[in-house]
Amino acid sequence: MTVTIVGAGRMARSLATRALAGEYAVRIVDRSPQKAADLADQLRSAAPAGAAPDVRGSDALAVEGADLVVLAVPYPAGLAVAAEYGAALAGSVLVDICNPVDFATLDGMAVPAGTSAAERIAAEAAPGVPVVKAFNTCFAGPLLGGRVAGQPLDVLIAGDDAGARQRVAAFAAAGGLNPLDVGPLRRARELEALGFLHMASQERLGLNWSSAVKFLT
Repeated sequence: MTVTIVGAGRMARSLATRALAGEYAVRIVDRSPQKAADLADQLRSAAPAGAAPDVRGSDALAVEGADLVVLAVPYPAGLAVAAEYGAALAGSVLVDICNPVDFATLDGMAVPAGTSAAERIAAEAAPGVPVVKAFNTCFAGPLLGGRVAGQPLDVLIAGDDAGARQRVAAFAAAGGLNPLDVGPLRRARELEALGFLHMASQERLGLNWSSAVKFLT
């Protein structure tokens, strides 16, 4: 199973770490090929002794044939990526992890009410390419380790294609996380609002970006 991650920042590092923990092959694509290659080198260096993780920097062709293509880029960059890759995404699940926050004010969303970044990305994607919202309520630090306070991170998953949601859930579970299927892609509106609230609460509550959204049963 192969995961292609678009982006080479902190979330890309954490997602790649979870993917490798689940024994997925990882390809990293970035506008800077050197940045992608450097991240791949760092991930190999961080692997346990004796492990040989299948991870490397690659070009955009890495999206072809990938089981999952994860958009680890801020909104609205994901719109352009979905449009640019077009039919190359056929057979893959496109995973949007962003929180479309207005970073100029940090006091609101960058998409109008009644829609979501994930739905807008789905509209830009080629016909037949399923889009799934996931990981947007997970911060990079906790995601790197996969747990907070001894509990696996919850990954809330929304999408209109049940098989695509299951593929993302299997990826999360393989990486030691707890997948929760919350239904159709329109639920991304609530997930993005929850992600924004989680971000906005960090300084006020003194959480230092080390917290996690958790559903206890």
